[in-house]
Amino acid sequence: MSEGVELGLRALVIGVGATVVLDLWSALLRQFGVPSMRWGMVGRWVGHLPGGHFVHENIAEASPVRGEVALGWTAHYLVGIAFASSLLLIMGLGWARQPTVLPPLAFGTVTVIFPFFVLQPGMGVGIAASKAPNPLHARLRSIGSHLVFGLGMYLSAMASAWLIRT
Repeated sequence: MSEGVELGLRALVIGVGATVVLDLWSALLRQFGVPSMRWGMVGRWVGHLPGGHFVHENIAEASPVRGEVALGWTAHYLVGIAFASSLLLIMGLGWARQPTVLPPLAFGTVTVIFPFFVLQPGMGVGIAASKAPNPLHARLRSIGSHLVFGLGMYLSAMASAWLIRT
């Protein structure tokens, strides 16, 4: 198998796997009353991007977008794959064939810049959730989720090392 095909397969396995781990974590937290991301609102935000509307006062008050829930979930998984691809491009296939835990944990933590400086401001919650009812709580949830995503990348990289033999 070519390195390009291997990279693509591993990015898919790691990205989807890590996103599933994050979703399982969110489902567990919901059992304890911790709210999680409303992917339909993310889909609404994504759906308004082609029209040039990047920042909303309050995404819940923006006009609905057809298929916004499916669009939000699709974007969620595509972002997971993109993050996994980025980690693989930085670390290389050698890391993916014999994964260690520190790189994906560090990378997962760094990816919190995207919700802090892109998604949250775009959806009307301000930079790093500064306009949220409890900004510190929202920030800690984001950081925690991205750490879990990083752990999910490690676990999924371990799975890909077992599944994809070169």
